[in-house]
Amino acid sequence: MNRKVDFIAFISLFVLPSAIAHADENPLIGTWKLKTFVREIAATGERYNQLGEHPDGYLGYSGDGRMYVIFTADNRVKPRGATPTDEERIELHRSMLAYGGTYTRESGKVTHHIDIDWNGTRVGTDQVRFFTREGNTLTIRTEPNKSPVDGREGVGVLVFEKVTSSVK
Repeated sequence: MNRKVDFIAFISLFVLPSAIAHADENPLIGTWKLKTFVREIAATGERYNQLGEHPDGYLGYSGDGRMYVIFTADNRVKPRGATPTDEERIELHRSMLAYGGTYTRESGKVTHHIDIDWNGTRVGTDQVRFFTREGNTLTIRTEPNKSPVDGREGVGVLVFEKVTSSVK
């Protein structure tokens, strides 16, 4: 019985705090729900909602170094049937962004190393993002880039809210 108590004490004193501290070291880990996606155009200073007033989407970072992004516009067409028409497919494609890969993190900066992408143009690239986290809010600012949606040069400013687990 004493060995069992000693083992539990060891786990409680050394293993659990280490695991908890390790999880706290990376403020990005978890699932994040997209709240806003504002695009700032470099040439004019214009600001607009890249995917509409109420975009949908998720950003996820895992402890094993993988990440994913999937965003959709708020005004996506709904196919009339089970199989979208060619016109509907074009509109659906225009109203989304998605990619995944690995990531590396430094203080206030995360680099997405893309190995799969919704249209293939970012595969093999590194996408640098700057982040701040305040409580359950994560704000990400991109490096200057051409928008994959409209091709204009600028930066994206994305605000996310942490998704809390509802698994029971």
